Amino acid sequence: MIKIGNIQLPDFPLLLAPMEDVSDPPFRRLCKLHGADLMYSEFISSEGLIRDAIKSRKKLDIFDYERPVGIQIFGGDEEAMSLSAKIVETVEPDLVDINFGCPVKKVVAKGAGAGVLKDIDLMVRLTKAVVSSTHLPVTVKTRLGWDSSSINIDEVAERLQEAGIKALTIHARTRSQMYKGEADWEHISRIKNNPNIEIPIFGNGDIDSPEKALEYRSKYDCDGIMIGRGAIGYPWLFKEIKHYFQTGELLPEPTIEDRLIAVRQHAEWSTEWKGERLGLIEMRQHYSNYFRGVPHFKDFRKKFLQVFTLEEMDAVISEAKDFYLNFEHS
Repeated sequence: MIKIGNIQLPDFPLLLAPMEDVSDPPFRRLCKLHGADLMYSEFISSEGLIRDAIKSRKKLDIFDYERPVGIQIFGGDEEAMSLSAKIVETVEPDLVDINFGCPVKKVVAKGAGAGVLKDIDLMVRLTKAVVSSTHLPVTVKTRLGWDSSSINIDEVAERLQEAGIKALTIHARTRSQMYKGEADWEHISRIKNNPNIEIPIFGNGDIDSPEKALEYRSKYDCDGIMIGRGAIGYPWLFKEIKHYFQTGELLPEPTIEDRLIAVRQHAEWSTEWKGERLGLIEMRQHYSNYFRGVPHFKDFRKKFLQVFTLEEMDAVISEAKDFYLNFEHS
């Protein structure tokens, strides 16, 4: 059993990463359905929350069926982070997570996300500001360092634990790597085996198959894995990994029908949350991911992109189901 404050997770939990424009409630619900143990909101600007920005506030929406769930905030100002932690607390998530890892230029330019990796003292002050402002467990997601010549994750882990965080997720790349190259999990293993570290350490980066998940669990000794890009359009990954851990066998890949069901569920939950028109417009980014590698999907993708109601979507799904049923038997 892994504990984060008073949150109890199974041994070696699988976490869904906070991803901008991806990890919203409909997507989180789908990942929960397929076995995610802990999930996070999209990252939320502390400044945006304080300004009462509508987009930031909407990201605070959480639902009981997805618990345990954390809300992730970012920022470079202690007062703003402190105030935003208090705002987050009002919607009663299970934990607050701080983003010290986002490599995107517009975030880093504000001295937030991975930008804080250059200043560990500031990172500690920001963390203390959040910890002292909430009764909820506080966790952090970060990277190895700014670049390969300034990897400082060892000092970061010890000092953030001292500042009061209850778990640390490490994306095993530097900021300068962005999402390129291979994630170097040796650093995660070293942190986990540091006798001074008592909090759970979760690894993140490059997990896209059950085989890799098992290999990294065995090799790097972390307490759990956070999955990001591997789950986009493929929420089945959580279930597949758990099955592989238990049996050593791979589950069959999702069928066309499984994929169509997932798209329909995602679309329905998206429209419930955002309204029908906007929900379906925002689904458009997902179709190619759900049907990656499926032959002849191009024509159906065009049709999916033209739907504005669930009724229209059902017609396209029905047509696709018939087509692939005949295709399999031809």
